[in-house]
Amino acid sequence: MINLEDNGIHELTKKIAELVEKFGEIEIEGPEISADELTFLLQPTVQTAIQRQLPVNKTADKPLGFISTKFTQPIEEFPGNVVEMQLGATKKEGGTRGNVLKIGGHKTMPFYSFESINPNRPVFAMDVFDMPIKLAKPVKQSVAEVMDDPAEWAKKCVNEFGAEMVSFNLVSTDPLLEDRPTEQAAKAVEKVLEAVDVPIIVGGSGNREKDPLVLEAVAKIAHGEKIILNSVSVDMDNKRVVKAAKEHGHSVVAFTPMDVNNQKRLNRILLDEGLPKNQILQDPTTAALGYGLEYAFSLEERIKLAGLMGDEDLQMPIMAAASNAWGAREAWMKTEELGPREIRGPLWETVTCVSLMMAGADLFMISHPATVRVAKKLAANLYGENKISQEIESWITNIN
Repeated sequence: MINLEDNGIHELTKKIAELVEKFGEIEIEGPEISADELTFLLQPTVQTAIQRQLPVNKTADKPLGFISTKFTQPIEEFPGNVVEMQLGATKKEGGTRGNVLKIGGHKTMPFYSFESINPNRPVFAMDVFDMPIKLAKPVKQSVAEVMDDPAEWAKKCVNEFGAEMVSFNLVSTDPLLEDRPTEQAAKAVEKVLEAVDVPIIVGGSGNREKDPLVLEAVAKIAHGEKIILNSVSVDMDNKRVVKAAKEHGHSVVAFTPMDVNNQKRLNRILLDEGLPKNQILQDPTTAALGYGLEYAFSLEERIKLAGLMGDEDLQMPIMAAASNAWGAREAWMKTEELGPREIRGPLWETVTCVSLMMAGADLFMISHPATVRVAKKLAANLYGENKISQEIESWITNIN
């Protein structure tokens, strides 16, 4: 036994080295060593002695072989499915659109191709307004020359920016703005329908008293076109809008403020009023990046899963307004620390769009052309429609 206090650290180090060299290994029973005394292990003499005595066995611990087994990918089959909705109608179908689009019809979560191939990929619409309004500078730069003409604005979005739909917003009908009459609003919709041949969404001003009248007039003038009337809520005359949609063959957006139960309740009201599931588009509200994106993501994912699990009141496609991202000040404010807003803004909208696309949204409203370009390409890649390039591209270039 060696007492560390009696002999000192150097004597202990020397003794341990001698024992290791003589016996190859040593066993110390019942030692009491404080932390600062453990430094003897770092002494070169001890390290050299220990390394010299380590056994060298080139064949030891080699595996005898691997167990052969087969991996089977676990597949989840859902009892329900999301209904398929058609957007637009061709001449043969009673409309004037050059092509139609379909959303929904899903049997599994988005892009889960290892479980099932969902028939329809997301669709991307661009916002157009019936009067010049205040827009974030990066958005305004791309449409400044056409803001006075909604028809030309719509053509630019489709022909130059690649929008698959147009989301036409009749903000001028708001009694607090220009309070344009419903007939004038309907005529503006007619001009947009003549300017482009893609399906369209038509929104009111958000005034719950005026919007039912506006959407009723729009539904009539767009008879047979299978447009989307945006939107109805529980606190407005939704019966009037539903009646017009049924009579003229349109779909209706069911808008609720971020609550699964409220969305389920409104959907049930519309169903009870006779509107089929494939003419109801859910809008549970888009909280953008920086404004609670995680809530919107969770909400849409829960709605999608509930529908797939068999909840018939939630088996409709989902719409998301990615353009709400421009409401976050980080997307548009001029701040050197955050980098140029010409790049930051489109990124803000794109992250919002792609995140909700992964959560289960089927139709997107977008403001900036760069977002449309990136989201379309990503969706096509994930559906195997495009060959995925491994090169890093400057996706933000040529955005104007």
